[in-house]
Amino acid sequence: MSAPSPFLARLGLDRPELRAWAAYDWANSAFMATVLQVFPVFFVRTAAAGLPPEVARARFAFFTSAAVITVGLIGPLLGAIADHKGNKKGFLAAFLAVGVVSTGAMCLIDRGEWVFAAVLFVIGNIGVTSTLAFYNSLLPGIATAQEIDRVSTAGFALGYLGGGLLLGANLFMIGSPERFGLADAASATRISFLTVAVWWTIFAIPLFLKVKEPPRRIEAGEADASTLRVAFGRLAETFRDLRTRYKDAGLLLLAFLLYNDAVNTIIRLATNFADEIGIPTPYALGAILMVQFVGVPFAFLFGALADRIGAKKAVFVGLFIYVLITIVGFTLHTTWQFFLLAFMVAVAMGGIQALSRSLFASLIPKHKAGEMFGFFGVFDRFGGALGSIVFGLVLSATGSSRPAILALIVFFVVGGFVLAKVDVKRGVAMANASDEATQAG
Repeated sequence: MSAPSPFLARLGLDRPELRAWAAYDWANSAFMATVLQVFPVFFVRTAAAGLPPEVARARFAFFTSAAVITVGLIGPLLGAIADHKGNKKGFLAAFLAVGVVSTGAMCLIDRGEWVFAAVLFVIGNIGVTSTLAFYNSLLPGIATAQEIDRVSTAGFALGYLGGGLLLGANLFMIGSPERFGLADAASATRISFLTVAVWWTIFAIPLFLKVKEPPRRIEAGEADASTLRVAFGRLAETFRDLRTRYKDAGLLLLAFLLYNDAVNTIIRLATNFADEIGIPTPYALGAILMVQFVGVPFAFLFGALADRIGAKKAVFVGLFIYVLITIVGFTLHTTWQFFLLAFMVAVAMGGIQALSRSLFASLIPKHKAGEMFGFFGVFDRFGGALGSIVFGLVLSATGSSRPAILALIVFFVVGGFVLAKVDVKRGVAMANASDEATQAG
């Protein structure tokens, strides 16, 4: 058996289960890249044809909020059930199927069918974001404390690369539909959604083959209890623990809620903003494509930075960059300025999200990973919901996205203030002690 590659070890990809786990970032990023970036423009121009553009954009923002709120409500309960039944991969597979089918069905959306389009978009979002909760909860079981930051950032880097490759191919098809025997750009866009469903399915397979289901742990008094009773009991206990026993994980969740609110808003509404300020669609999508590829090396660099200064300090670096992003976003008018904005997003986006994920994983006990990451998903998705709601309200009130973009600076600043209160050493020690006590029992 050959020795692990030192290069792959530095990247956090030196074992088969680590590569298979990270491959799911490659798989689901097809949705994150193509659907989240192409669908908003398709919705306004095709699915919502006949509605005023500002009305269509506002409705899209509100439907985005509906999707993430739904995931936030069901995520913790599903995580607790998966922990109790020891079936995280099974739940991941179920929501993968939901997401893939709804995404593939987007190729059926016709002109003016904005309700049908919105419903499919909501279901697709529920599918993809629900899989991420179970996917993330597998991380503590396969990565050591020394490699968890690198593994998490490697996943994001592969996600950028995979999502970027498919997005690039789809943008070429949308820009030159006649080369593919298609009638127009709208027809090519519909086909691009179908390619996402296929890509997502194929590259999810390694996770199911190589990543083992974490061991099931039954706590005292749970052996003969019903799954739902146990799940609700665990949720109540976890909620209390996040305020007391695992308070550093709880503080990180609150900080993440705040700053990731703004990160998700920027990701989800970037193409609509570019369309509003008059950036030609090919250039706007080209800038989004650039984000995918520039984000690859910077995600790895944030992992290396975390090794040197710690994940918490590295997140602060990302927050500072995002403060600058909001200022540039408020003032930009030209295409080159939009590319500058996109480059800055590429520098910070993967690192700040990947390191938040790995930092949270280090602050929680492994035997509660499913339900804990269910709460992580709540704070992740409710954050995105709040940002989308604010964006939609301000856009409806002012007719411009610029004031909403500038307002996002508050989320980064306040989120950073809360993050400063997280004691990483204390949190890691408490999580390890809980796992040791559970194994001893």
